[in-house]
Amino acid sequence: MTKDVAVRFRVDFGSGCSIGIGKIELLEGISRSGALSGAARQMRMSYRRAWLLLADLNASFDQPVAQASTGGRGGGGVVLTPFGELLIAGYRKMEAGLQPLAETCFQQFSRRVNRAPAKTRGSKGT
Repeated sequence: MTKDVAVRFRVDFGSGCSIGIGKIELLEGISRSGALSGAARQMRMSYRRAWLLLADLNASFDQPVAQASTGGRGGGGVVLTPFGELLIAGYRKMEAGLQPLAETCFQQFSRRVNRAPAKTRGSKGT
């Protein structure tokens, strides 16, 4: 079976709270680097955008997903809370379950994808 099918999804918790691959990868980057700036750099994202995403996540739930520490001798940093770790684990567990289902459901279509770059829609082909 081909591995050309990739699943990307978002989970909505009511109308004002959602998580998707970007927020999850940001949290994973924070876990690896111990810093929001390091996670943002790894994702080629501005620090401001990363800060806004993290602030949104922290405000969306009844407990924070990450906590910042102020500078000092070793400098400041950000660490995930146990809740943040559980959020990542839940997302990745769902992703692992969806991937084989997507491969099964879309295998016939994956074989039919044109491998050459598609022409831009609306162009007057030459």
